[in-house]
Amino acid sequence: MEEKEDLFETLIDRATDYGKTSFELVKLKALDKTTDVVSSVVPMLVIVVLVITFFLFLNLGLAIWLGELMGKMYLGFLAVAAFYLLTGLIFHFFLEKWIKRVVGDYFIKRVFKDEQHG
Repeated sequence: MEEKEDLFETLIDRATDYGKTSFELVKLKALDKTTDVVSSVVPMLVIVVLVITFFLFLNLGLAIWLGELMGKMYLGFLAVAAFYLLTGLIFHFFLEKWIKRVVGDYFIKRVFKDEQHG
């Protein structure tokens, strides 16, 4: 009888160890995917910040230059603002779904890249 109890306890211990190991494996795989996605996004964010800074100063220069051409500084800033309003409306009405699809596809490819190559 003791033999059966020992066998049952061993089986329970092994099942518990298997469950803990499986859970740790899932956590490590999730950490690997998260690290991969974040490590690919951070360099892109640095580039985006640099590009935004470049365009900020470019737009300030353009607004000042246009303001001097038009005779009133504020008119240059209004012209640049109108350009961005028009651009924003075009993006909102015509390109929003396309941008969502491209960004979503990028993240999905990053998360599932190991399954595709493995």
